[in-house]
Amino acid sequence: MALGFFTHLAGDAAIAWSGGSEPCIDINPSATAAMAERGIDISGEYPKPWTDEVVRAADVVVTMGCGDACPVFPGTRYENWDLNDPAGLDLPAVRPIRDDLERRVRALLDELGVPARS
Repeated sequence: MALGFFTHLAGDAAIAWSGGSEPCIDINPSATAAMAERGIDISGEYPKPWTDEVVRAADVVVTMGCGDACPVFPGTRYENWDLNDPAGLDLPAVRPIRDDLERRVRALLDELGVPARS
């Protein structure tokens, strides 16, 4: 969901990748439905593992509770967004997580000086 918001809001002004230390097999259908409510299609995405190359290339690495499992490289900016995992949750339970992610992505884009599209 965070990648969906980032890509939608940043457009061509910034690039983002999504991955995880232990990615699931597929995207939560409730997350896909919650994003569709905002007009953002994430149905073509899939969970990907972190790679050292992606982490080293990043200006900011946003983690979501992966703890010691995330690769850490000196000089890379890390942010941990502690929020509920939408895995297994239904659509009404995913909506507040979606809304929290949108606020955080908008704040990050603002910090990076990337204008968010409406």
